[in-house]
Amino acid sequence: MILRRNLTLSVPALLLMLAPVAAQGLSPRNANYTIDVRLDPKARTLIGRETLVWTNITSASTAELQFHLYYNGWRNADSTWMREHSLTTWWGQVGARRTEDFAAIDVSSVRLTGGAIAAVDLTRGMRFIAPDDGNADDRTVMAVALPAPVGPGQSITLEVAWTAKIPRPFARTGAIGNYFFIAQWFPKIGVLDPAGQWNCHQFHVGTEFFADYGVYDVRMTVPRGWPLAATGRERARTDNADGTTTHRYYQEDVHDFAWTTSPDFIELRDRFEHAGLPSVDMRVMLQPEHAAQAARHFDATRAALRLYGEWIGPYPYGHITIVDPVWQSETDGMEYPTLFTAGTRWLMPREDTYFEDTVIHEVGHQWWYAMVGTNEFEDAWMDEGINQYVNARAMADAFPDGREVPRFFGGFVPWALEDVRWDRVIFGDYLAGYRRGATTDVPSTVSFRYWPRTSTPNTYAKPALWLHTLERALGWTTMQQILSTFFERWKFKHPRPGDLFQVANEISRRDLTPFFDQVYRGSATFDYGVESVSSEEASEADDDVFRSHIVVRRHGDGIFPVTILVTLGNGEQRRFAWDGGGRWHRVVVEHASRAVSAQVDPDQTLLLDTNFTNNSFTTEPKSARAATKWAATWMVWLQDQLLTWAFFI
Repeated sequence: MILRRNLTLSVPALLLMLAPVAAQGLSPRNANYTIDVRLDPKARTLIGRETLVWTNITSASTAELQFHLYYNGWRNADSTWMREHSLTTWWGQVGARRTEDFAAIDVSSVRLTGGAIAAVDLTRGMRFIAPDDGNADDRTVMAVALPAPVGPGQSITLEVAWTAKIPRPFARTGAIGNYFFIAQWFPKIGVLDPAGQWNCHQFHVGTEFFADYGVYDVRMTVPRGWPLAATGRERARTDNADGTTTHRYYQEDVHDFAWTTSPDFIELRDRFEHAGLPSVDMRVMLQPEHAAQAARHFDATRAALRLYGEWIGPYPYGHITIVDPVWQSETDGMEYPTLFTAGTRWLMPREDTYFEDTVIHEVGHQWWYAMVGTNEFEDAWMDEGINQYVNARAMADAFPDGREVPRFFGGFVPWALEDVRWDRVIFGDYLAGYRRGATTDVPSTVSFRYWPRTSTPNTYAKPALWLHTLERALGWTTMQQILSTFFERWKFKHPRPGDLFQVANEISRRDLTPFFDQVYRGSATFDYGVESVSSEEASEADDDVFRSHIVVRRHGDGIFPVTILVTLGNGEQRRFAWDGGGRWHRVVVEHASRAVSAQVDPDQTLLLDTNFTNNSFTTEPKSARAATKWAATWMVWLQDQLLTWAFFI
């Protein structure tokens, strides 16, 4: 976006300048929460009260407020979340829950207490709506009518009281034993878009969240002696006469707040310091059985803070908390502002860098989710896909020596496969996952409308692969500039896909629209292959010259410029460029040596190619060599298995 000087202010712009908004910060700070909540660990309930100061930062008025009530997604089997979950491959994990395992959030009162509208009780005006699917049994969105519109730049203050039943963990929140991880737990106002429409979607199984930025001042009362961690920094701690302790945490310029508590946590601290980047206090809340892995938690976090900081932009909050979830709590691998959950095992060999991968990914979400506030309901790939791409590159930089580590006996015993090394494309970009779902949905489809079983290929794998393809085509320097420029322009704002594409075109100085049309606005499949390599004598008069014909085909509907590499019998190689547009293309080489092989896209620039096996062709079959190689590999594998089983006999 090009900024233009303009001395004429519109009326809405003037109102925004005069509005009583929160103190100037990194973000607009238009959704500010003060919350008091009490945890009853035996009943597994929350009793809460919040004061919300909300400012209308759009140029439109609204006569209604809309709130997310996420816990109601697990109220019963009739919610939209549960209905969608029944279509996924993970349904068996929650399809047979007991009644007491479910959740609920019930708002008992909503009162308008100040601001642009006179104080009034709004409780009777509460109602549930289902803007996405019309499901009358879904209670994840609550609308509240106002007695008068809130105009541009105006602020109002509301007091909301509610109770919540904490579930056995669903979607990375809940309680198991005496471990509580509390996320998406309070009535949360939606986002009013520039046109004055509420962006407040129902809770869907395949997407996450979207909210405005603000200041959070939260008091959490839990049993005394239970360590607690939360978004932000602890500002106060008060022991109460009833055997509880109230922890007050405060954080500016965030759009969410999560917390956790358990009497079993071991709390450790360290510090990230690196030249040219702000220092960050690191805190880890460990399960006792994982105490020996503390250094791995800090080292992976430190690597992410360094690489994302250098590549994208500095981390501004000054502190970060790593939570080690309890075994089988299903709360691992999730991001929240200044806090995230990792996820390790009692047996976690160094070769198993899945742990470091998880940590780097969740730290990375502090950029692609927490600071660049994309709409995860509608454009989920903009946080998960971009982050997966940077995450994979960071892993290749910091932890390139991982191995494939399958687990046996119910996932308990790991076995490192020394010959199967971690690979950025296969493991980092999820190549296989992309290929399984390459055409199941058009990525520009609103994310919550993806087919639930194939949201992962479109949200994570495909964007990571097309971004990596651009990196190989444009160079890392250009891609790094694209990402850092996009981050700098859109941090603490709500960008849409077109904003990223515009930056990419600008920085690369190319019109990449045809590429984005295929990988985002369409579901094109890419597949180039060599069909044949043949040679003949060029003429009867010259027996020393051969004319070689190489035919390359485009099997998919996707178009991408590719290189054709021809290898001659004397070892010489020649490269030819093809725009990739036709269904087939022929290269003719006249030389004293015959062509013996050809490759299309020899550098594997096009990582979206769905079939690498047809990318090469040789006139001398290598089947015997390939068979020997695979036979040796399988014999080594079989030997490893026999030795392993012999140990247990």
